[in-house]
Amino acid sequence: MTFLDRAHTVAPPGYSRWLIPPAALAIHLCIGQAYATSVYKEPLVAHFDTSLTAIGVIFSIAIVMLGVSAAIFGTWVDRVGPRKTMFTSACCWASGFLIGAVGIATEQLWLVYLGYGFVGGIGLGLGYISPVSTLIKWFPDRPGLATGMAIMGFGGGAAVAAPLSRELLSFYGGDEPGGDAVMKLFLTLGVAYFLVMMLGVFTVRVPAPGWRPPHFDPAKVAAKPLVTTGHVAAGNAIKTPQFWLLWTVLLCNVTAGIGILEQAGPMIQDFFRDAATNTSTVNATVAAGFVGVLSVANMTGRFVWSSTSDYMGRKPTYVMYLGVGLALYLLLALAGSSSTALFVLICVVILSYYGGGFSTVPAYLRDLFGTYQVGAIHGRLLTAWSTAGVLGPLIVNRVLDAQGTPGELVASDYRPALFIMVGVLAIGFVANLLIKPVSERWHEDAAVVAAAEAGHHPAEAPEKATAGDARQS
Repeated sequence: MTFLDRAHTVAPPGYSRWLIPPAALAIHLCIGQAYATSVYKEPLVAHFDTSLTAIGVIFSIAIVMLGVSAAIFGTWVDRVGPRKTMFTSACCWASGFLIGAVGIATEQLWLVYLGYGFVGGIGLGLGYISPVSTLIKWFPDRPGLATGMAIMGFGGGAAVAAPLSRELLSFYGGDEPGGDAVMKLFLTLGVAYFLVMMLGVFTVRVPAPGWRPPHFDPAKVAAKPLVTTGHVAAGNAIKTPQFWLLWTVLLCNVTAGIGILEQAGPMIQDFFRDAATNTSTVNATVAAGFVGVLSVANMTGRFVWSSTSDYMGRKPTYVMYLGVGLALYLLLALAGSSSTALFVLICVVILSYYGGGFSTVPAYLRDLFGTYQVGAIHGRLLTAWSTAGVLGPLIVNRVLDAQGTPGELVASDYRPALFIMVGVLAIGFVANLLIKPVSERWHEDAAVVAAAEAGHHPAEAPEKATAGDARQS
């Protein structure tokens, strides 16, 4: 299995960096299936004779494990390289489906938690960060474009998986698929996703030490605000205020976006419901279409806004995400029910910012901390996503539970939750404004970085950085 080693993934002279985005997409399109779990929720509820909440825990475990595994194994990812990491991700992701299928077949829900949630969640975390950190190193001139190309795939994974899963469920179970159909679906997806992810494993390469794209001038990039020419180790990055400010920014942006995404279907019906007659002018088919539109906005925002940040700068881009997003939430709360077109437009822009926040943050990290251990730093930052994945639905659901049942409410019932999200975005807005360049005292020794680029990762790297702190002080 030595072909998985980092030394065997160094690109030969003349290798095109444009072969790397398809390798990243092969991974992210597969693990993006996590956003399509709602397709088989109802059959699993009936099969296990349990609540929707109990089935929803499967997804929650997976998202929590995404953040936890990315944080724990981030440094290992940078050390062993993308190929071994992506292979491990493929094994975990596929195994998650297979273990989950056994749990469905034996009616043991805890096995589905263990398989898709825990093991599959580890695959999610490893698969999410490894292509991103590799693309940043291949595209030092356009890191926003690079991360947008990969993370767009994660958002698009659900757009592929949802209709595919519906067709397979109908094929395996007819008009009313049950647990047996979901079990066969899991087996099919486990095998199919493993094969597709292996295409990425065999294609991915890392740039040779000292490689630079043609006509690339690092001095021009470094001249931009907040962009550093130094490199910070992951262990030291989490000691800086910049890391925690950006953690807060991501937490707030994701929490607010999930507030719309999780309730999108019933929300549009409730906003245009007549309280007197309890009827909505928006039917279930239109509501489902609205959810699909938001998925496209989420996916498109990941590429468009992240690419735009290469020109705007990362900090101004987040000023837009959070500042304009704050204004849009206010407009949605106060005037969203006046027009269906206005409601849809506001939600589309909000969800595009939600997606853009995910894809822009790795480039923001590269600007602040360099490329040395950007994958490990990104992994630690993704704990903000895991936190938001719990916090966002909790806030919205608790508020709506106090008002009634989603699908039977009116626009005014959503206003307390929307105003809370305005406050959340305001916190993120202030945190983003406070971000400034990382002090040079945290920068790693140039020799350590050069050794890492050559494939050597001395154990004393963090200690050397700490020694540098002492010299600076």
